[in-house]
Amino acid sequence: MSDINKVTFSPELVAFIKEWKTKQGNLIMVLHKVQQEQGYISREAADTVAELLDVPLATIWGVITFYHFFKLTKPGKHNIQVCMGTACYLKGGQAIIDELDKQLHLPVGAVTEDGNFSLEAVRCVGCCGLAPVMTVGGEVFGKVTKDQVAGIIAKFR
Repeated sequence: MSDINKVTFSPELVAFIKEWKTKQGNLIMVLHKVQQEQGYISREAADTVAELLDVPLATIWGVITFYHFFKLTKPGKHNIQVCMGTACYLKGGQAIIDELDKQLHLPVGAVTEDGNFSLEAVRCVGCCGLAPVMTVGGEVFGKVTKDQVAGIIAKFR
């Protein structure tokens, strides 16, 4: 494989991959760690994992495209997640998504042109009592109304 398809992993990630190389079920654990470090799994990262684990790229690609958790595109600097679990959906989760799209021109699964924001609809963030919930970069906002969206976004501009 040529170096053009490689990405540089941290020494800690390389050590983790070497530690897990011979263990059963290693691929998902390794891919989680790659995404944790890089924010997503690029084609170049998948190539590097394939080489380090001595696994066909097709196998890696099959796993990352099958599981919804893995991201194939780089998220924005501030990743917004809107919960669409039952409680949040019933209490206005879709209205929050619609308002984010209106204000940021940001449909679900996209990144703003400036790379500042990305938007995901997620199943549950575990804060059902605070429905509807959105997170921005891991910071949780509960009982969100569409009128509060502009103020929340302003904190991250």
